[in-house]
Amino acid sequence: MGACLIDTAESYGTEAIVGDAIRGIRDQVIVATKVSQNHFRKGDVIRSADQSLRRLGINHIDLYQLHSPNPHIPIEETMGAMEFLVDAGKVRFIGVSNFSVIQLKQAQSALSKGRIASNQVKYSLVARDIEDSLLPYCQENQITVIAYSPLAEGISNIFRRDSAGVIERIAAETGKTTAQLALNWCIHKEAVIAIPKANSVAHIEEDCGASGWSLSVDHIELLNRTFK
Repeated sequence: MGACLIDTAESYGTEAIVGDAIRGIRDQVIVATKVSQNHFRKGDVIRSADQSLRRLGINHIDLYQLHSPNPHIPIEETMGAMEFLVDAGKVRFIGVSNFSVIQLKQAQSALSKGRIASNQVKYSLVARDIEDSLLPYCQENQITVIAYSPLAEGISNIFRRDSAGVIERIAAETGKTTAQLALNWCIHKEAVIAIPKANSVAHIEEDCGASGWSLSVDHIELLNRTFK
């Protein structure tokens, strides 16, 4: 259906299943995985990457991400290990997850020649705190924001913040589902992509239907006012 990015992590326990799913179509897929924060020492980063590659059954990771900040290990050591993996051809792009602006700046400064490609953070209609400073910083510095939990960990959490039924009214006017509206609102932002979790084929089909079209300016403004 056009979705080509699959996000996993060593801590999820799903890398082997992802490897099964992409076998035979590896060149059509962007594989993103993560190293856990307790593996941020140089040797541990390299070892984790090698183990992820084996579980995934691939020879390089497209996007390798630090799962969350670890203030107990120098970021210079961790980013040095990430650059080593890039130089070795085992990783194409370096990413982070749950990093603040200050942490992003520190991580970028620790790289000798590469750059941070992405920051995976929580972002949805009801979780918009990144709009204050983190999202503008990422947009200004060509860092892709990968929005996790873009459906607020359940569309019911969005309904609870919408006592006037605005999102259902927009759904009726556009012929889209409420989940598709919430996702399209998210990805209409510059440099933002969304990775919704789906536990059925029907949900995947619905989620993929959130792209290929755009909410009107009026509808976007209405959603922004409703979900301040």
